[in-house]
Amino acid sequence: QQDGAPPHWSRQVRQFLNETLPNRWIGRKGADDLALFSWPPRSPDLTPCDFFLWGFIKDTVYVPPLPQNLDDLKNRIRTSITSVTPDMLCRVWQEFEYRCDIVRVAGGGHIEHL
Repeated sequence: QQDGAPPHWSRQVRQFLNETLPNRWIGRKGADDLALFSWPPRSPDLTPCDFFLWGFIKDTVYVPPLPQNLDDLKNRIRTSITSVTPDMLCRVWQEFEYRCDIVRVAGGGHIEHL
């Protein structure tokens, strides 16, 4: 995912993607780029960290008894991340594909919250 952030938009990055993944990368593109389609700007509904991971971590870290110090918080975050199973990742990928289909049907335009 190339979301148009300056580090992702450099000529070197786009040249690498055009050579390595012609017509297979998704992102902000210039006139000569070989992206499959443009990545919609400000698209948290299409970002797995936004639509899955951050909420999952929050829901598993902030349960009583709440963390009492920074080390406890860091340990809970590590435990939460390592508890993500391959099955969960498969479901996230399926959800991502579904969300991309909705954007394609909408022609890349605005979609309501999913």
